[in-house]
Amino acid sequence: MHYNHYGRPPLPFACLGARGVELEAVELAGPRRGETFTLFDASGGYGSACLGAGHDTVRRSLQRAVTDTGYVTDEIASRERAVLLDRLFGAEGLWTDHFPGDAYHVAGRNSGSEGVELALRLVLESRFDPRRLRHRPERAKRDTILAFEGAWHGWTHGLLPFLNRRHYRVGLPGPVADHDYGLRVEHIPFGDEGALEEYFAANSERLLAVFVEPVQGDAGILLPPPGYLRRLSGMCGDNDTWLVADEVLTFAKTGRWFGMHDAQGPVPTDITVIGKSLGMGALSTSLVIARRELRARATGTISTSDLRPLTCAVLLDGIDHLVSEGLLKHSAELGTRLADRLQSGLVERFPGIFTHTRGLGVMHGVELSEAASAQLDVLRTHLISAGVYVEFMAGAGKRSHGLRYVYPTMRIAPPLITSQAQADEIVDRLGEGTRRFQETL
Repeated sequence: MHYNHYGRPPLPFACLGARGVELEAVELAGPRRGETFTLFDASGGYGSACLGAGHDTVRRSLQRAVTDTGYVTDEIASRERAVLLDRLFGAEGLWTDHFPGDAYHVAGRNSGSEGVELALRLVLESRFDPRRLRHRPERAKRDTILAFEGAWHGWTHGLLPFLNRRHYRVGLPGPVADHDYGLRVEHIPFGDEGALEEYFAANSERLLAVFVEPVQGDAGILLPPPGYLRRLSGMCGDNDTWLVADEVLTFAKTGRWFGMHDAQGPVPTDITVIGKSLGMGALSTSLVIARRELRARATGTISTSDLRPLTCAVLLDGIDHLVSEGLLKHSAELGTRLADRLQSGLVERFPGIFTHTRGLGVMHGVELSEAASAQLDVLRTHLISAGVYVEFMAGAGKRSHGLRYVYPTMRIAPPLITSQAQADEIVDRLGEGTRRFQETL
């Protein structure tokens, strides 16, 4: 009955319950059909369950929210909303160093895709004068958005042009470039500063915005070289181009709140979209943090779910828990250990199956070889049977400017509460599942 999105038979496993990073699972097929086993969650629920399953903070927060906070829309002020925004963006706010409250405003949405859609809408509205119903003269020629090869910004129709993958776009209408308010989307390889310089030199007068993931997720957990994001931010500022950071996946996973950060501190952006971990695994939600001059026409972007009190309560209590327990610092330390263990326990042990590992915090990717990619579903079934639930990203594939092909990549993104011992167990079980898979070759 449940719609199958994947174009393949469902995985032969079911979840019966969960606590923390451990799931109680059951085999649905094969000689072990009906047997239950413990399954470690190395995916964090598509990267959303940063506190794992059944966390007391989330339970108490939901109970408090349902009982005490009300359900008003954004037309009416809410105490819970005001407390959350002051905690994050007030004079002593957690995120004020990135987003001073007098320079930015915030909207809520149901998902990361919806959040990036709103970011796109704000960018497009910036070139239109709603009073005179025509282009703003200074932005009349700005008809181009730059994205990156291998990017993933969501599956909604407005965002499909940002994906340079024919599989997702062929047969569906795309943007019309030659319309009065037309738009074209172009792509360059991520992390190549030469390609970036070349593109800006040739196209800056037409460039309206750049959309970037600080760490590319679906492309295979690709990290930019040091200084790349700051250079991109500077070029956008110098050329009157909006910079949109899609931090839906990276939020709270890199050892810091935001991936747009380097040795010099926060990297400036005009719009930042965060999601996934933001909902603490209990809610699907996102925040769009935009410069105050970026606005849409009146009533044009109203949302039923824009920072409802219940959502604000879960965000506030969850974020406070991350702070009080030092979970960002913990994830940074955990990431160092994971990187070492994944390299020695998978890449070096199984060089015919895994070729590269990369990542930071609780975002790591282990890239498959070309041969292993052809049997990805078989490998994944063995890994799950060995007791680890993982996802595989498509990989950036073929890239321009002479950069190498990136094959499908196993994403290791466990909840922030994962202990060092549990991380070791995850890698050990991945090794066991890979050994079983290798025996079938």
